[in-house]
Amino acid sequence: MGEGAIILVFAIILIVLSFVVWACSRYKKCPSDKIMVVYGSIGKNRDGTNRSAKCIHGGAEFVVPVFQSYAFLDLTPISIQVDLKNALSKQNIRIDVPSRFTVGISTEPGVMQNAAERLLGLQLSEIQELAKDIIFGQLRLIIATMDIEEINTDRDKFLAAVSSNVETELKKIGLRLINVNVTDISDESGYISALGKEAAAKAINDAKKSVAERERDGSIGEANAHMDQRIQVANASSIAIEGENEAKMKIAMSDAALKEKQAEALRIATAAEKIQSARALEESYSAEQAAEEARRLLEKATLEADVIVKTEARKRQLELEAEAEAEQIRRKAQGEADAIYAKMEAQARGAEEILKKQAAGFAEIVKSANGDAEAALKLLIADKLEDLMRVQVDAIKNIKIDKVTVWDSGANADGKNATAGFLSGMMKSVPPLDEVFALAGMQLPDMLGKKIEEPVQVAETVEEIPVIAEETEIEEVTEE
Repeated sequence: MGEGAIILVFAIILIVLSFVVWACSRYKKCPSDKIMVVYGSIGKNRDGTNRSAKCIHGGAEFVVPVFQSYAFLDLTPISIQVDLKNALSKQNIRIDVPSRFTVGISTEPGVMQNAAERLLGLQLSEIQELAKDIIFGQLRLIIATMDIEEINTDRDKFLAAVSSNVETELKKIGLRLINVNVTDISDESGYISALGKEAAAKAINDAKKSVAERERDGSIGEANAHMDQRIQVANASSIAIEGENEAKMKIAMSDAALKEKQAEALRIATAAEKIQSARALEESYSAEQAAEEARRLLEKATLEADVIVKTEARKRQLELEAEAEAEQIRRKAQGEADAIYAKMEAQARGAEEILKKQAAGFAEIVKSANGDAEAALKLLIADKLEDLMRVQVDAIKNIKIDKVTVWDSGANADGKNATAGFLSGMMKSVPPLDEVFALAGMQLPDMLGKKIEEPVQVAETVEEIPVIAEETEIEEVTEE
């Protein structure tokens, strides 16, 4: 065998020994006074959820490196001093209950799992404080449901209630109750002390009464013994005579009883026969009556089922139709509301855009007038002057006059005839531009001219007013 082969064999042996040592180091044993909690990748529960931990007591487990780790829970009993003060009893009397509880981590499978989930990693003092809070709450709850007499005299009942309630709550965090020791119970009002004095006085009185009763029983017993002696001698004589008479009486009574029993047996047999016959008839009638009633109920149920089924079907049909109609109305109303909303929103946006454009245009006009608002206003009025004049003319443009008869007698004092005066007055009916501005609360700018006091000469011929002439027929009548 070569040197290389020997080295290879030693290397393999070394690897195997290293693996064995490593495996042995990962095989963890649990002491009897501890619980080993293996956590990490443990597996799944029966319901498919991941297990939080695996608890081992009194055994060993191989802890997979990287995927698992372990820790220990100490099973050493924990003594907790609970000095409960001012606890309110059922009688609304506050009492002090000094007690000492001994608890420890439970080794029951389910409770041990709770301890692994809730106590792993906590110090002994932290576990002690947690258990103390639970004991305080349960102790107050139990005292509130019991009278002071029960707590003070029936300690077994009190301790049983404390053990039951406290242990139930401790199991939720993985602890179990080992022992409960309640010392003297006291109260501020002295009620328990008064109960003790009352019990002592009662015991003394009962003792005195018992002594007197025993002395009385002794005297009565002596007298009764003498009386019993005399009575027993007399009774012995009377019993002998009475025995003979009773023997004779028993013989006579035995004969009478025999005859009575025979007659009673005959009566019972006859009555039983008649009762059975009557019962058979009654059962027959009852069966027929029950069959008839069942047939009637069946027919009634059949008719009711037909009517109810049809009624329910019609009712359901009407409900579906009403629901469909209501849904259609709701959708139509919703559509109309949406359309109105969209229309109003579009109108609002249009009005907003118009106002924005007008504002922008006004700003540009003011800017063109070098910031002079009055000059800008004159520019606007000059631009709209033609429209204002058109509005004045349109005021009488569409007046329909079929015929106008004017009695003209010639020229007046001012040189005008009646026809010219009529047309002049008709034109004056159109409101002047300054009056139009005055009606709107405005003043006509000076650039458009000022009001002239003398009337304006109006055309005297029809040809000078084409707008009126083309829509009005004027008949001129002159005086011969």
